[in-house]
Amino acid sequence: MIRTVESEQHVPAPVLAAYSYCEAVTSQQARNFAYGIRLLPTPKRRAMSALYAFSRRVDDIGDGTLATDVKASRLEDTRALLARVREGSVEEDDTDPVAVALSHTAEYFPVPLEGLDELIDGVLMDVRGEAYETWDDLKVYCRCVAGAIGRLSLGVFGTEPGARGAERAPEYADTLGLALQLTNILRDVREDAEGGRTYLPADDLAKFGCSAGFNGPTPPPGSDFAGLVHFEVRRARALFAEGYRLLPMLDRRSGACVAAMAGIYRRLLDRIEREPEAVLRGRVSLPGREKAYVAVRGLSGLDARHVSRRTVRRRT
Repeated sequence: MIRTVESEQHVPAPVLAAYSYCEAVTSQQARNFAYGIRLLPTPKRRAMSALYAFSRRVDDIGDGTLATDVKASRLEDTRALLARVREGSVEEDDTDPVAVALSHTAEYFPVPLEGLDELIDGVLMDVRGEAYETWDDLKVYCRCVAGAIGRLSLGVFGTEPGARGAERAPEYADTLGLALQLTNILRDVREDAEGGRTYLPADDLAKFGCSAGFNGPTPPPGSDFAGLVHFEVRRARALFAEGYRLLPMLDRRSGACVAAMAGIYRRLLDRIEREPEAVLRGRVSLPGREKAYVAVRGLSGLDARHVSRRTVRRRT
């Protein structure tokens, strides 16, 4: 059983300042993520912000304009910082607020910090310009950059005492991360192509005549782009269905947070499915009122109850 600190602990002023910095980074750079974690109690919200701020730093190195060797060096520097966090050698008055906040989070929550090592490994794949021949190949990347974040988040959320099947919670958290990442890949297919990156498996691209890539607002001539998108949407939906089995294992507010974040991405997936070519014209997003509805639905526990009923029906 995974449990976390629920009550507010005394937090020294330098650590509070570090958390405030991480929360500012989160609210400015991750609107969907920030929308979900606002449903959490303060200690968990701060911890999630610390995880995000560190992850954002790693992603920014990979997405930046530095030379490949410089990026690789910066990523290894970040790994060395993570080692300091793991060793407990970051002081409260350290000049790096992300390190301070992450160290405090690791002290109070059972977060598997090796997941952040996996994230660094995944971003190094980006830096090296790796492409993916099959879905199994792409899954390795997705587990590094998203599945690991799911498992880290579970360390903050914890599972409810006595939750049935809780030993599989890390597996479901990992799978939900894959679902979110595949949705991201579909949403950002044009933006990634402009940056010289292709994530969708080469096997899938060839199957639907899309091997030429996505460098314009229209699909490659003669391709079945809609068929490709619908194929990947079905794959993502299957991952969501499996990952959602995590929800009944979480407390109400943690479940609401997960349901809100996952619900936003599922609705993005719905929009992409309805109009596949929209992803070639710009970034698909949800209006604020729709995100609010998803958050209310999560707080009501509707998604968790639906998953629980479906799981019981499968057992019987």
